[in-house]
Formats: sequence, C-alpha cells, structure tokens
Amino acid sequence: MDQEQKLEVSDAVYTYKHHCSVGVDVHEVFVKRSRLRVVLSYIGIIFLLANVCQPLLAKESISLGSVWNITFAVLVAKCLQYKPVKRESVVIMPAFGVQLEIHFWSGRVDHRFVPIGKILKPLINECVTPVTCYWSLALLLRDEEELLLVFQRSRPPVKMLVPVWKALCTLTNSEHPSPSQICNRDSSET
Repeated sequence: MDQEQKLEVSDAVYTYKHHCSVGVDVHEVFVKRSRLRVVLSYIGIIFLLANVCQPLLAKESISLGSVWNITFAVLVAKCLQYKPVKRESVVIMPAFGVQLEIHFWSGRVDHRFVPIGKILKPLINECVTPVTCYWSLALLLRDEEELLLVFQRSRPPVKMLVPVWKALCTLTNSEHPSPSQICNRDSSET
C-alpha cells in the first residue's frame, strides 16, 4: 500500500495532517477559512478609509481627536485583517532535504528547498511580543545568521508543531527530549 501512516489533528482555526508515502514524509497545516472574518476584514478596511478620508473631505484641520480616531481605525483594521494562506506544508525527503511550501487562496504557491546538509538543528521557540505569545518552528542553518521559520504565515499551536519538529530531528539526527522531559521542563519554568 502506498500510504503507510496518516494522522489528523484539528482545532478551531487549524487542521494538521500528516501522511507518509514511500520515501516522503508530508506535514500540512490547513488554515480554516472563515467567511465572517473575510467580511469583517473588508468592513475594517472601509472603516479605516472612512475615518482617514472624513477629515480630509470635510477640509478640517487634523486635530488630536482625528489622530486618535485614525489610530483606532488602523488598529481595528489590523485586528480584522484577513490572512490569505490556505495551507503550509513541510515535505521531508530523507535523501535530499526539506521543501517548505505556502499555498495561498489565490492559487499562488511559494516554495523553498533546504538541502539536508545545510540544516543544523530544528528548534521550537516560544515567541513573546507585547501583544501576544505564540510558538514557532524554525530551522538553524549553516552559514546563515537568521533562523528559517518553517510555518512563516500561520501560527499553529504547539501540539501541531511537535510532530513536525520530531520528524525534522530524526532527519538531522538531532536529539530531541522525550515528552516527559518537555513536561518536566515546562512545569519547572513556571
């Protein structure tokens, strides 16, 4: 049989699918498309344009209230921004390397191939910003100053990143801690 193994994990925003074919290990994260979010993003953009154009069309001088109004409109539009990513894939070819793919709803596909000899180690990072906290999967590459993010556009939860990380660790012969070591480390850090 061509399909050796399949796994699927889903939550409110993302669906993770893993399947192994002969010689190829494919990990995919699908972003669920919400019609409400698309409509709200367009409403947010219209709201932003109306707030920016209103003082200009009324030929008023821009006051402090207008600046706060425009700033609030930009924040609302940014929060409602629609992300056009359909899915992101990690295709692991043990003899060659890793291919990272980003599939957009428009049909455009971005590919990036990383040879196996260039990968030093896969890393799972906790990224903390002033607004949010999320997990990311990155590749530490030889002769590169920056990390290469595996899921660049989407931010899937850590439960979907761990299987991909373990597969990449196996590919690069990197040691990865057992689940009990991860749980003990997480509980001791808090």
